[in-house]
Amino acid sequence: MATTQTYAGLSAEQKTFYDRALLDRLIPNLVYQEFGQKKPSPKKEGDTVNFRRFNSLTAATTPLTEGVTPNGNSLSITAVNATVNQYGDYVVFSDKVDTTAIDPVITETVQVLGEQAALTIDTVIRDVVTAGTSVQYANGEASRVTVAAADKLTGTEIKKAVRTLRKNNAKPMSDGFFVGIIDADAEFDLMSDSMWIDVSKYQDKMNIYKGEIGTLFGVRFVRATNAKIYTGAGAAGIDVHATMIIGQNAYGVVDIDGSSKPQTIIKANGSSGVADPLDQRSSAGWKAMLTAARIQELALVRIEHSVSA
Repeated sequence: MATTQTYAGLSAEQKTFYDRALLDRLIPNLVYQEFGQKKPSPKKEGDTVNFRRFNSLTAATTPLTEGVTPNGNSLSITAVNATVNQYGDYVVFSDKVDTTAIDPVITETVQVLGEQAALTIDTVIRDVVTAGTSVQYANGEASRVTVAAADKLTGTEIKKAVRTLRKNNAKPMSDGFFVGIIDADAEFDLMSDSMWIDVSKYQDKMNIYKGEIGTLFGVRFVRATNAKIYTGAGAAGIDVHATMIIGQNAYGVVDIDGSSKPQTIIKANGSSGVADPLDQRSSAGWKAMLTAARIQELALVRIEHSVSA
């Protein structure tokens, strides 16, 4: 008799196996999720999450009058709302694939789906983070459309971005460094700077970020395979690359009761009932629920630039 085989219906061994296959592809790609403020939320509390930021008070420079109580001040709070969305996909198999046991076809399919889940989650968060209003165009260009082939990422651009963050009183990460998210093309250009320190030369190798490549002017750089590129948006139709320099709590990632971790779903032949009268179809899929929000625009800078051919 055919039975419905969902995540809950798998054996402990199968659960471990399928989840591991999914995460083996998933973990290396989650660059943007790693540096967001995690905002856990319980189930059945709605799909909108509120990030609250207390704004700074101005300096109290008026001297106190002896014996007179001053008027005091009021707190100012900025709220940022983020609504979660659900994402997912699946693959359908013919009845030639036996889904009641760990089969190589399903294993490979779950791995491919895991790669897709990683790319989906990373892209959703990336597109929120890179849509910020704090932007710096390389070599003093006025806009994205004027970025030319000569306007590459340099150490000077990094120093400018760090200066902006420090003037904004943006806090670095707990280790005292800002984080730079960079693609391989931009990395190629930036490594030419004489002040570049390669990750292989670090004295302390215990707390290296996954994908970290080096440091420059107070920024630890992490290579992203899914960094934002504006295809054909620059002068003469060149691609414009976006390198993000990020401070602490610049953006947040919402997780409702662990739902941002992709859930593996396996359906056996015949589980569709009369919709599959000959037990010909089975499927493997994933779903996840998440969103991201920029919490503090002043704590991130997007550098738009060209790269070497």
